[in-house]
Amino acid sequence: MSQPLSDRFAIASAQKLLKAFSCLEVKPVESAAEAAQLQQALVLLSTQADFVNFGICADTPEQGLAALASYAKALGYTVAIAPHDLAAAIAPVYIKFNGQRQTYYLDSYTGTYRGVLVSYHSLVEESVNGTYGYLPLDLFQ
Repeated sequence: MSQPLSDRFAIASAQKLLKAFSCLEVKPVESAAEAAQLQQALVLLSTQADFVNFGICADTPEQGLAALASYAKALGYTVAIAPHDLAAAIAPVYIKFNGQRQTYYLDSYTGTYRGVLVSYHSLVEESVNGTYGYLPLDLFQ
């Protein structure tokens, strides 16, 4: 079944906005209005995808897990943060969240990137498939 033109236009607009934030460095969000637009774009695409994965690069476990919790909640996922992960003595960290299983993996990270990669996966609406970021860690906080 084909989507209405208005839905396709909204999806294309959301993808265009998110692509502007897809680079190696986190692009700063210039205003509250721009943050709201990014949030709306991410939520819209998540409603069209079968599932969403996140890759989070952060300075500390606390910072990364806070980003995981806020992105997951905003995009309709439930994630249980393990207390021992909050107290992990590793920094910086990489966190991989699998939206199909609603589980995450935390490990040490030696790279310099910081932010959130959001990857959309859809078996039906292939135009939604894509990865965006690095997005700000605190976008949904």
